[in-house]
Amino acid sequence: MKIAVIGQSLFGQEVYCHLRKEGYEVVGVFTVPDKNGLEAEKDGVPVFKFPRWREKGQALPDVVAKYQALGAELNVLPFCSQFIPMEVINAPRHGSIIYHPSLLPRHRGASAINWTLIHGDKKGGFTVFWADDGLDTGDLLLQRECEILPDDTVSTLYNRFLFPEGIKGMVQAVRLIAEGRAPRVPQPEEGATYEGIQKKETAKINWEQPAEAIHNWIRGNDKVPGAWTEACGQKLTFFNSMLNTAGLVPEGEALPIPGAHRPGVVTKAGLILFGNDDRMLLVKNIQLEDGKMIPASHFFRGEDSSALELTEAELVTMEAVRSAWKRILPNVLEVEDSTDFFKSGAASVDVVRLVEEVKELCDGVELENEDVYMATTFKDFIQLLVRKLRGDDKESECIIDYVEMTVNKLTLRMPHQLFIGGTFVDAEGAKTYETINPTDGSVICQVSLAQVSDVDKAVAAAKDAFENGLWGKISARDRGRLLYRLADLMEQHQEELATIEALDAGAVYTLALKTHVGMSIQTFRYFAGWCDKIQGSTIPINQARPNRNLTLTRKEPIGVCGIVIPWNYPLMMLSWKTAACLAAGNTVVIKPAQVTPLTALKFAELTLKAGIPKGVINILPGSGSLVGQRLSDHPDVRKIGFTGSTEVGKHIMKSCALSNVKKVSLELGGKSPLIIFADCDLSKAVQMGMSSVFFNKGENCIAAGRLFIEDSIHDQFVQKVVEEVKKMKIGNPLDRDTNHGPQNHQAHLRKLIEYCQRGVKEGATLVCGGNQVPRPGFFFEPTVFTDVEDHMFIAKEESFGPVMVISRFADGDMDTVLSRANATEFGLASGVFTRDIGKALYVSDKLEAGTVFINTYNKTDVAAPFGGFKQSGFGKDLGEAALNEYLRVKTVTFEY
Repeated sequence: MKIAVIGQSLFGQEVYCHLRKEGYEVVGVFTVPDKNGLEAEKDGVPVFKFPRWREKGQALPDVVAKYQALGAELNVLPFCSQFIPMEVINAPRHGSIIYHPSLLPRHRGASAINWTLIHGDKKGGFTVFWADDGLDTGDLLLQRECEILPDDTVSTLYNRFLFPEGIKGMVQAVRLIAEGRAPRVPQPEEGATYEGIQKKETAKINWEQPAEAIHNWIRGNDKVPGAWTEACGQKLTFFNSMLNTAGLVPEGEALPIPGAHRPGVVTKAGLILFGNDDRMLLVKNIQLEDGKMIPASHFFRGEDSSALELTEAELVTMEAVRSAWKRILPNVLEVEDSTDFFKSGAASVDVVRLVEEVKELCDGVELENEDVYMATTFKDFIQLLVRKLRGDDKESECIIDYVEMTVNKLTLRMPHQLFIGGTFVDAEGAKTYETINPTDGSVICQVSLAQVSDVDKAVAAAKDAFENGLWGKISARDRGRLLYRLADLMEQHQEELATIEALDAGAVYTLALKTHVGMSIQTFRYFAGWCDKIQGSTIPINQARPNRNLTLTRKEPIGVCGIVIPWNYPLMMLSWKTAACLAAGNTVVIKPAQVTPLTALKFAELTLKAGIPKGVINILPGSGSLVGQRLSDHPDVRKIGFTGSTEVGKHIMKSCALSNVKKVSLELGGKSPLIIFADCDLSKAVQMGMSSVFFNKGENCIAAGRLFIEDSIHDQFVQKVVEEVKKMKIGNPLDRDTNHGPQNHQAHLRKLIEYCQRGVKEGATLVCGGNQVPRPGFFFEPTVFTDVEDHMFIAKEESFGPVMVISRFADGDMDTVLSRANATEFGLASGVFTRDIGKALYVSDKLEAGTVFINTYNKTDVAAPFGGFKQSGFGKDLGEAALNEYLRVKTVTFEY
């Protein structure tokens, strides 16, 4: 089948290339441009560049004759049709097909993409139809649709879907015609719309409509002709509108706009505008009446007279860019400083070409189409480009005083100051302390040490963000969107975060990557999904006859929450509590463990990048006795979430009661029993038993604090465990083959040594380990005790380290071992190994613990609630249940 391609766009060129690849014979191409010359000319295909097809409404005979001489059997027309005479449209055996960027019959005519956005269509797409003598009225051949995103522009919609999928659609249409399967579906007139080309005089903004409609009008008229309004005595044209204003606070200089519901606000992010529904939209660029395009954030600034003085290398770059301008603007004899890109004849396709050429020339400099519209003269463009190349174009970024280290083949950039109100600041009195690398005992860096006054500042910032900031005003779905973005950033930085965990907490890198960081990411994603699913209920109550009543409940955020996290899983424990807290709509002050602050501070940096509003998250490294105590006592903190020791938990609970009766959730100590019956899968029991004790160096709140082994398999179990312990590689946590790293800090190492010494003194059998490893750092040997009696210290108290405590129980004596397992004031977790499902269910029913593992251990998941019984605390992390810890229920009753 012989094809003629008629059109003048990059789209037409791509259709031509794809048709050739499919093996179709293209006999002629009509005005298809390409920056490197016409592709068709390179292929030896005849190319025609007729300046016109008609004159005074009549087809030009010589033009038609040249076309007919090609013998085309099908015309393929990307975009254009109305200027092609019917003598050409109807000439081929198969007729002509046309691409149109809307779902016909909607938006017939020119500027269809613009009108799709202006009307706020939720669905868009394109149509390939059979040409007739009407304006986009021919029979339909195929259509493809896509979702219109809230902040889509003509460019994003075109580049994401209409361009790439449209090319495929045109090729598919040709394929259907060649196979004789192409449909001809008459267009319905119902729902048909026709909109002409927008003109500047008709693009004035109507302010008496909601923010979304104003946003649609601005983005639909971007870039031509440009939606405009009158303000400050001149005509202002707005470009680059965004409806997603999550994280933006309307603080700045007011811009009065006649007819607008409220004055606009010029902020650091751009110009915030308001609809008559009081919702916000953001405009990034403004074109002044003299044609100059400026960032909207610069509207009230004077002219920038500080022109950069270029270096010799930058002058060379400038001349290379000047040459690019000359190639793109062939009608300009000489590109001077005052040469205006658009006044010299450049179109939107030339913007793309300039951006791509300059990117290639300047080794991938971050340059966008918007930048060309912002700096239209050659001088302004060079100034903008040089600022970008120097890194001077960043505006109002948070200044972070990083500590930099090259570790694990990465350059770590670690914040080390307090994080209050969206800013990294020194502590009161510039007080600091050393954070230590447990692998070798060396100092990593100095970290700011928060004082009581710093806690007060952080709480004030959190309270202001909750009561007056954007966090409480954005929709729950927008809140979820921000948390998803934060999770994505954590994932992008997961190697860096895992390396910091290894450096600061001694976590084995591979485990940190999967668990410390991996589960943190999962947690934020999980709770991001909950944000818009927190719901109350309606309740039938007795009617106040003859009137009627309606009662409903609302689940509301509590307010400012204090979160105090431990040192064993610094980032993961932060995430478990903070994600639920934020999903519920609260603001938070976080106190990381004093010995492991660095991942929390890196997390703070990522919250800025994610766009979490200032003050929503505040992080204060410091001592528990000072920072934790002040949070517990503070009258403006309404909730404390704490993970740590039972002793400190009791003290926090008392302080919360005496101060303002704060809501509290506590995840405290444990002495989790693991019962292994003789009928178990012994190999799996050994494997999981090892994990239950030695996972994360034993620094694990649910670690099996005591193993009860049925007598008949006791000796065999111990033998296999000792064999496995001997295989464990103790070493640098950053080495990929290490599976046992250093204990978290020196004081904890000393406690483990004392713990084991006491076990030996009381008569337990030390089978292996029990000592510090003779090497730098805080390494402790994986340890196994047997013959542990119920009265011994190590049978009752947790080590929080790599110490396996094994006791026997008589064969078949299930109730006695259950009684021994429950003879503790702790009830965080427990486990049982048996092949007997009845036995497993019976034991799980009788064990007094918040979590029971059956034939597994340490299997936690973000969707499963986690928390303890008895003196292991109350309240839940993870799962839907965790949200209730950060919500309050309000009952509302109507009478009507």
